[in-house]
Amino acid sequence: MFFTILNLIKDMLFFTGSYSNNVFPEPLNEEEERIAIEKMQNGDKDARNTLIERNLRLVAHIVKKFESKTMSQDDLISIGTIGLIKGIDSYNDSKKTKITTYAARCIENAIFTYWKVV
Repeated sequence: MFFTILNLIKDMLFFTGSYSNNVFPEPLNEEEERIAIEKMQNGDKDARNTLIERNLRLVAHIVKKFESKTMSQDDLISIGTIGLIKGIDSYNDSKKTKITTYAARCIENAIFTYWKVV
């Protein structure tokens, strides 16, 4: 699954030559998101994948904040995508936090953690 998402990103890069919020799929609306979360928490892998794919735009948005001379944008997108996947997989809607808020924090944490290692 992870490699499918990375291949999707690479295909989009080949097509456009750069990362842009316009390249990634549109986010889910509130109702679609609620249904996808419910299905994911009941074990539906397709719903999980949809939540990941439809939040790739969030990764691109967050990566724009992290301009670095030591890390390429490709590296930041890859690390951010790993953070997104971890965020989707560990999300718990009983905490009453929006999934995008939680995922954004996970994306940033993944980038910060990687930054400390490099």
